[in-house]
Amino acid sequence: MKKLFSTLALVMCLFTMTFAQILEPVKWDAQISQDGKNAEITLTATIDDTWHIYGLEETDKGPIATKIEFNKLVGAELNGELEIKTEAHTIFDNMFECEITSFEKTAVFAQKIKITDENWGVGVAASGQACSEVVGSCLLFGPYNFAFGPKANEPMPIAEVAETETAVEEAANDLYTPVIDELKAFGETTNTSDSSLWAIFILGFLGGFVALFTPCVWPIIPMTVSFFLKRSGDKSKGRRDAFTYGAAIVIIYLTLGLLVTGIFGASALNALSTNAIFNIIFFLMLVVFAVSFFGAFEITLPASWTSKMDAKAESTTGFVSIMLMAFTLVLVSFSCTGPIIGTLLVEAAQGSWLGPAIGMFGFAIALALPFTVFAMFPSMLKSMPKSGGWLNSVKVVLGFLELALSLKFLSVADLAYGWGILDRETFLALWIVIFALLGMYLLGKITLPHDDQVERIGVGRMMLALCSFAYAIYLVPGLWGAPCRSASAFAPPLSTQDFNLYTSEVHPDSHDFEVAMQMAQTAGKPVLIDFSGFGCVNCRKMEASVWTDDKVADMLQNDFVLVTLMVDDRTPLAKPMKVVEQGVEKVFTTVGEKNSYIQRHKFGANAQPFYVALDAEGKPLNKSYAFDENPANFVEFLKETLNNYKK
Repeated sequence: MKKLFSTLALVMCLFTMTFAQILEPVKWDAQISQDGKNAEITLTATIDDTWHIYGLEETDKGPIATKIEFNKLVGAELNGELEIKTEAHTIFDNMFECEITSFEKTAVFAQKIKITDENWGVGVAASGQACSEVVGSCLLFGPYNFAFGPKANEPMPIAEVAETETAVEEAANDLYTPVIDELKAFGETTNTSDSSLWAIFILGFLGGFVALFTPCVWPIIPMTVSFFLKRSGDKSKGRRDAFTYGAAIVIIYLTLGLLVTGIFGASALNALSTNAIFNIIFFLMLVVFAVSFFGAFEITLPASWTSKMDAKAESTTGFVSIMLMAFTLVLVSFSCTGPIIGTLLVEAAQGSWLGPAIGMFGFAIALALPFTVFAMFPSMLKSMPKSGGWLNSVKVVLGFLELALSLKFLSVADLAYGWGILDRETFLALWIVIFALLGMYLLGKITLPHDDQVERIGVGRMMLALCSFAYAIYLVPGLWGAPCRSASAFAPPLSTQDFNLYTSEVHPDSHDFEVAMQMAQTAGKPVLIDFSGFGCVNCRKMEASVWTDDKVADMLQNDFVLVTLMVDDRTPLAKPMKVVEQGVEKVFTTVGEKNSYIQRHKFGANAQPFYVALDAEGKPLNKSYAFDENPANFVEFLKETLNNYKK
């Protein structure tokens, strides 16, 4: 279930993070308008959906700011300050845990120029950082260079740098030689987007299966099937009608999934699922439904809606009549299916645009299946459990689960606004209490309104109680920092933990590429490079759910030299580095710029997380590896790498 409910956005991430792909979520264009001695240069950034770039102000712990640099002024001078033409958004950024200014969709900057000589030339470069909470990653972009004027085609001067070995000279060393072709020989990075869509379908199917055993749906099944079989007088026609009824349910829910995407758009749904206000609303909605399921009050749609639908179904015939009856079922069952459908749509929307439709299709298949099966085999109706107090128990159990799930949405809002009211210990403590109370309810130690008196506990109910108590006990060590991997997709990050006794975390052997290669030669081990970033959400997910696996941790600590290279690390280099990349001279002054260059130049990729295994000479030992929260897949990748290293 952890993988099925994973935040972020595995489908979109894996669609884009295929092998050796340079992502370009920001595209720049520059234009100049001239009136005699006066001119204005306009730079426009076009930003992909779900991505954003940052403002011009540098912050101590925030993201890398957008930088507009006029690196060549010949016969011209700047006239005034750089003007921002696009309204920026100031928000509390969950990735960097600070208030930032950002631009979405587009960003326009303008600079006035005063021309002082006929042979003039102006050079301007745009660079910075783009991030997406949906993809769960941040990328450095640029510099994008533009030049204007009669002297525009002359070489752009670069800033003076201290005398040092340059990356151009070091590139002659095998450590810096591109190995993109060698990586291709091992095959492309595994893309599991199809399996993710299957996961959404399975999640929807399980949701529909649970919805069947609620008081809103279960009693309707025998009534509806009997109605079709008796109304026609012909068993084969009755079966066809029941089959059509099931197909109508599928059509209605599938249409709902497509409408959700069509009305809001996939990118808007993705953004909405990470929006703090939306998460607060959804948290409150689930709490209200949970309280309703506990028996405090009943949530129903207006009775006039179902009455009108019933009347229209009675007055029509054929397929239209059956469609109206199916729609009546959708309305009548809303109080039980509403929170399941809502949660499903939110989770499915974090993937591709097909997510909501695939999720609704799975939900509808499970909901419609009994109507068709019982119509095909009417004798099975006799063995169908009768309605009773057990249906209300199912509803109460769903209430406990909704209450637990609601905390996930509150956590997103809490992290976004920086309230600090729901740190990891508080979250886990609430879950422990919820699942312990659920276990007590299943054992009949707690009763709620509308519950029948529990005289004896069945085997199924006892097994569920044992599972609930066991899970509550499993979460207890998390109060002191244990990973609790099954809850990592829901709980706040480990960084919010106030008290942590867990000491088995995996730590890199180095943060420097050259040092790691030297360590590999000395130790006789392969190198695993972890290209990461401080603003990379999926990198943190990998560390929380994969690196904490015992097998993974053991192999990383004992069989590899692990080096983590942060591409957004702004620690100054001991000496600046001068490189030529795609014919343009660049000067790197920070550790992150150097690390990002290594990933682009040597491996032909710029997305994180990105894992590459090398021998001590810098040659690939396996294909690259991207974001995948399944520890077994990562273990297989490491084993293949070790086998190739020993050959």
